[in-house]
Amino acid sequence: MVILSDLTDDGVMLLTLNRPERHNAWTLEMELLYNELFDRAEADPGVRAVVLTGAGRSFCPGMDMSVLDGASSGAKPWPTDQLPPRSRPMTFPKPVVAAINGACAGIGFNQALMCDVRFAVPGARFAAAFSARGLVAEDGVSWILPRLVGYGNASDLLLSSRRIDGPEALAMGLVNRLVEPEELLPTALAYATELARSASPYAMSLIKRQLADDQARSFVASRDSAAALLATAKRAPDYREGVRSFIERREPEFAALGEAAAS
Repeated sequence: MVILSDLTDDGVMLLTLNRPERHNAWTLEMELLYNELFDRAEADPGVRAVVLTGAGRSFCPGMDMSVLDGASSGAKPWPTDQLPPRSRPMTFPKPVVAAINGACAGIGFNQALMCDVRFAVPGARFAAAFSARGLVAEDGVSWILPRLVGYGNASDLLLSSRRIDGPEALAMGLVNRLVEPEELLPTALAYATELARSASPYAMSLIKRQLADDQARSFVASRDSAAALLATAKRAPDYREGVRSFIERREPEFAALGEAAAS
């Protein structure tokens, strides 16, 4: 399988890009399975968070060279019009944590940016890579990247296609935390597990929506939208459970996503 999928007892789905012999370079088969696995994880109430990583020494260095060659020559064009937008983590209503274990460029760079939280090893290498291939910033990355690292840093990375390492990525806000290689996956899984155990799936889905929608809103519009969402959240059982568990000094027992909103 080009992507491995494992569900922990705590409801964390581990998705592993699994072409280590090609450094997990992206293919059409991988893209189709990637979207399918996210669709399954969204529909499965047992999945409360996702961790995305790569097998071997790389996360994903971008499109496989054979695919790029076929697409650029016209011999085998990429079927863009037959595929959904390449932004699944952004529309996924559950938290997605990237564990970036090595090379992260092109489409791998894009998918990492679309995760909610990013952990990386110090030796990871990041590159947008588009200008070096005669391409534009794909998949809405020109919208995401300035919001993470600022306009100047985004311009630098997109125009130059230069590679940066983990420490520089951390300094500019591209990643949330640097972790030594042997601790990367355990740290990402522990973080996702804490979300799965202690945070309301319903509340997290609303917060993800807020974070996306508020990018195009004024402060007043964001404040007013939050007031409406708060009224909705307070009618759901997760609000009562969150308060009661705090008062009773115990772990909360939140319903799966969908169950809380429907109650």
